Amino acid sequence: MKRALLSVSDKTGIIGFAKELASMGWEIISTGGTHKALEEAGIKVTGISNVTHFPECLDGRVKTLHPAIHAGVLAVRDNKEHMEQLKNLGIDTIDMVVVNLYPFKQTILKEGVTRHEAIENIDIGGPTMIRAAAKNFQDVAVIVDPADYSEIIAELKETGDIRPETKFRLSAKVFMHTAHYDSLIANYMMKESGIEGFPDTISLTYEKVQDMRYGENPHQKAAFYKEIGLSKGMLTNAVQLHGKELSFNNINDTNGALELLKEYDEPTVVACKHANPCGVASADTIHEAYVKAYTSDPVSIFGGIIAANREIDKETAEEISKIFLEIVIAPSFSKEAVEIISKKKNIRLLELKDISPKQPDGSLDLKKVSGGILIQEADVKLFDDKDIKVVTEKAPTPQEMEDLKFAFKMVKHTKSNGIAIAKNKRSIGIGPGQVNRIWACQQAIDHGINSLGENAVKGSCLASDAFFPFPDCIEECAKAGITAVVTPGGSVNDQLSIDACNKHGIAMIFVGMRHFKH
Repeated sequence: MKRALLSVSDKTGIIGFAKELASMGWEIISTGGTHKALEEAGIKVTGISNVTHFPECLDGRVKTLHPAIHAGVLAVRDNKEHMEQLKNLGIDTIDMVVVNLYPFKQTILKEGVTRHEAIENIDIGGPTMIRAAAKNFQDVAVIVDPADYSEIIAELKETGDIRPETKFRLSAKVFMHTAHYDSLIANYMMKESGIEGFPDTISLTYEKVQDMRYGENPHQKAAFYKEIGLSKGMLTNAVQLHGKELSFNNINDTNGALELLKEYDEPTVVACKHANPCGVASADTIHEAYVKAYTSDPVSIFGGIIAANREIDKETAEEISKIFLEIVIAPSFSKEAVEIISKKKNIRLLELKDISPKQPDGSLDLKKVSGGILIQEADVKLFDDKDIKVVTEKAPTPQEMEDLKFAFKMVKHTKSNGIAIAKNKRSIGIGPGQVNRIWACQQAIDHGINSLGENAVKGSCLASDAFFPFPDCIEECAKAGITAVVTPGGSVNDQLSIDACNKHGIAMIFVGMRHFKH
């Protein structure tokens, strides 16, 4: 008679699975809550203590940690010495192990969970048992995912056994399962211990959200994964209300828009293309903000992403529907707005109720390089007012100071070298990702003039993501009529730019914080 050991915290489908096994003549061994559930369902079950001849003890901490279990799992069937030893010890083989682990993840994600609760939900016997079964995959089938039950039953009914290739695949899932589980525990322990900095080794774990149609290009496979526990305000928590499946580039670009949007508290709209902002505006209403953002660059926004931090109402939806957009993400959409925008079948609508929260301090930013990864703290900071240093003879007016702050938030989320120009809480021109800062500056100015006219650029404010190594950008500002500039400062040639500002009557502030985004 074949024997299966069933002990699961997630009891999804376990009753039906056990009934199928029993109908095919399998002996069912079980423990604790699983044993009780199977017995109540009328399934004949052998208790674990009847196999080990030892009681469960220590509040269930010790159940399966016994030679009668592990020898039965680990014995190699075509090894005569192994089988002779089992016979002499009176141990029967176990042919299937069905185990999923204590709900550690669910426990630590609960509001107000105590350290004691978390520790008690660290499984010991379960990982030991499934690892043993996975090691002996040629003789033992091990199942950790309820989604595999139907396939296993189908194979047993078809062939009377489980295919070797299936057993091997299931064993691979075990080690992925335990690696994920142990990583969660390790990361929790690290946080609880208060250890700062980066450890000598690091294991990060993510859960799949969806497979992608393709990656950045059609010949690249891709998938979307989410961090465990970090969801409030994050793109992984968005609900799609309309449109076709999101692509790799859709998600990447939307994330760029979302990161910038989180910098603003008042009604704001961010338009992004290829993860760079192309129109940003704040106003008293989201409709006004959208119109301002759109008219900042009505060309680049085509086929782009719109992110808004207030509900999309009917009036705004009517404006949005006039052009082709890939995605609109907002905390909510009025019923009328959904009806209006949904008439365009190719647009995606994403609802992210808690859209404003930023990533918490200590969040990680990862970049893949050949042969490894770079890890840094996420750039969630922005300068404080106390960090502002007026370095020119002329100080910014209150309006200029407001626009300088507005522009600096934009440039923080623009690829380096980056320049952003703003006026009246509206983007005038953006110069992203140039290898030379003067080119970014010229691009931003030219963009503003071409889209909005020379008068729009005059009296505007410019932000740079890093210091000016030369005064050439200031000279371009003077030609265009830009009246105030913000930069981190810190160049050995700072004084040259300060002198140029004083010469042209431009106000300049240093904020002491650089925001490269490579």
